[in-house]
Amino acid sequence: MTVIQGLVLRNLKVYLRDKTAVFFSFLSMLIIIALYALFLGKAQVSNIQQQVGDVEGIRFLVDSWIMAGLLAVNSVTIGLGALGIMVQDGEGKGLNDFLVAPIRRFHIVASYLIASWLIGIILNTLALVIGQVYIVAGGGEILPFVAVIQVIGLLSLCVISSSTVIFFVATYIKTMISYGALTAILGTVIGFVTGVYVPLSVMPPAVQNVVSFVPASHGAAALRQVFMRRPAEIVFGESSPEIAAGFMDTMGAHLYIGNVPVGMGGMIGMLVFSGVLFLSLSVVRLSRPGSER
Repeated sequence: MTVIQGLVLRNLKVYLRDKTAVFFSFLSMLIIIALYALFLGKAQVSNIQQQVGDVEGIRFLVDSWIMAGLLAVNSVTIGLGALGIMVQDGEGKGLNDFLVAPIRRFHIVASYLIASWLIGIILNTLALVIGQVYIVAGGGEILPFVAVIQVIGLLSLCVISSSTVIFFVATYIKTMISYGALTAILGTVIGFVTGVYVPLSVMPPAVQNVVSFVPASHGAAALRQVFMRRPAEIVFGESSPEIAAGFMDTMGAHLYIGNVPVGMGGMIGMLVFSGVLFLSLSVVRLSRPGSER
């Protein structure tokens, strides 16, 4: 076993052993599901019925929209939980034990980042399974095999992008109290940024322009396009293409930078670009003299 593999395994064990950290990583997902199950979901169903009537598949469409947004939220919140290990080690001086050992600093840093990627991908795949059960229980259909592969690929990009951004920010945080405050703020804001609590179309134009540059928003829109493809065909099959396109715009499945639409390739490009950018910034940051991590 290589040094990085051993450290990654250690970080995975530390995270999974803390049941509270795992629970809070899924807390946003649980809250959103509860909100939609109690009243928000019914409101969305009613809105669609006003547009197309009481046609088949509306609940399927709404549930698919919800689950796509939740997975985008999870890619951020799970990364926050996983990278808390690095801050905890730094505050508790556990990082010093690694630094005095015959281990390169690069190995230590890489192990935190790789562990966060693995945790995010594994737990988000579990969330995908739970989401499929929820959709089927509501009368929907399981994603086709090709769509499942597309979703897992997009989720992996979302996790890598989000975790890399969070990693860069976490290198400036010294205490778990500060990191806890960051987690609370991001855990709340991310639901708005990804259009889960409120569709992006109802936000002020200035806010929409800012949100369009957030990688998680691109991940959410890309996931919605895959999740909503089949239910949108069922619901809007007898409607005009303009109505279907307008609905997808309203619900954040289509993303715009200014007035320019962003295609699937552009969304994937944004996720890749943000991951590479913040990974590069982290390397520069950690290579500076006097850096503790």
